Amino acid sequence: MATAIPVPPALPETGKVLFVDDEENILRSLERLFMDENVEVFIAASGKAGLKRLGEHPDMAVIVSDQRMPEMTGVDFLEKAREVAPGAVRILFTGYADVNAAIDAVNRGGIFRYLSKPWNDEELLQAVKGAVQMHLLAKENRRLNAVVQRQNEELTRWSQELEVIVQEQTMALRKSYDSLRVINAKLRTNFKNTIMAFAGLVELRDPRMRAHSRNVAEVCGLVAKELEMAREERETLIVAALLHDIGKIGIPDLMLRQDAEQMNYEVREEYIKHPLRGQAAVEIIEDLRPAGRIIRSHHERYDGTGFPDGLKRREIPPSALILALVDYIDVKNRRFGSTLSQELIRKEVELQAGSRFDPKLTTVVLAVAEKYYRKKRRFTEAVAVEVEVSPDELAVGMEVNRDVVSGTGILLLGKGKVLGKTSIELLRRYYKLDPPHQGIFVRRQ
Repeated sequence: MATAIPVPPALPETGKVLFVDDEENILRSLERLFMDENVEVFIAASGKAGLKRLGEHPDMAVIVSDQRMPEMTGVDFLEKAREVAPGAVRILFTGYADVNAAIDAVNRGGIFRYLSKPWNDEELLQAVKGAVQMHLLAKENRRLNAVVQRQNEELTRWSQELEVIVQEQTMALRKSYDSLRVINAKLRTNFKNTIMAFAGLVELRDPRMRAHSRNVAEVCGLVAKELEMAREERETLIVAALLHDIGKIGIPDLMLRQDAEQMNYEVREEYIKHPLRGQAAVEIIEDLRPAGRIIRSHHERYDGTGFPDGLKRREIPPSALILALVDYIDVKNRRFGSTLSQELIRKEVELQAGSRFDPKLTTVVLAVAEKYYRKKRRFTEAVAVEVEVSPDELAVGMEVNRDVVSGTGILLLGKGKVLGKTSIELLRRYYKLDPPHQGIFVRRQ
């Protein structure tokens, strides 16, 4: 970057003075008068000689000229001198008879002032020294103005260069931001897809629980929104809901088919470890650790009789209390599977409010869950309007009328889903990697 322009030092406090008179004795007197003053004296015996002197020294500070001289008057000389040395202060010596001409010259700007001749030494000294100082100040002022102007020009140039640099950096930052935003969006999408893939693997162990984690996650998300939970808390709860049964992957198939209440001591001791295994499974991923704490506690009961830690009331993470209740409701919906299921589930939940479930949550969760499953049941009952299509025939906005399952039994998409661009691409990719035995059933538009 350019460096600042240094301000040159001020000129020494001295000046050049030119005396013009056609009488040599007067010039010698003037030289003697100013011998001890801090000025450099020059003399000329005529206007012509004075102009020559000025040509040699255009930086003359003061010009003092007699009015009455041969060839040209003092007024005429000083006007010509103004063209050669415009910065010099011009003073006219004049007698009484020439006062009017001197005054006229002052009014026209040809001279600064006039002095009567014969002169008073002290008055002349003061007049000339004052004129020298005036010249030096004017010269210094011009010098400083020039410096300021150069600095202003330099500052303007720096400002323009800086503006260009800022614009370039802003454009670069904007491009970087746009690139990071695309990368972050892709990472978030991949992260969500990874979670969904994990959830699908868990459900693959037990076909009876197909779409269970997705149902629980959707209802938990709706409940969190109803409770006005912060976005980050809501997303953590949804992830925990999708993965809440991941610890069951290591449990034998026979054990999965039993209700926890019917297990013997040995089997139950193994079963109650699955929340701990679930937390351990996701602990390695830093972003999943908050969800892991919810997974660990989703079998805790409000009265402290749950597992694995026997927590109670406020000791249990609030999101785990929500997940426990929603998980219970979805399991019951699968078990009852009738139009009366909502009423039966409501009664069971209300009976266990304050013991198994947080009584402050039951009203909100039941209302959200009943609306969700009522809509899902109405959709399921509308099988008559469905049509089977191939992946290539899918279009954005279509509604899936049956669960879409891959050839090896992985749930790809649950019934009731409205297709978007991403879900269509997912289905088409799986139909090539792991082809199902049938097409995709969607509702007829």
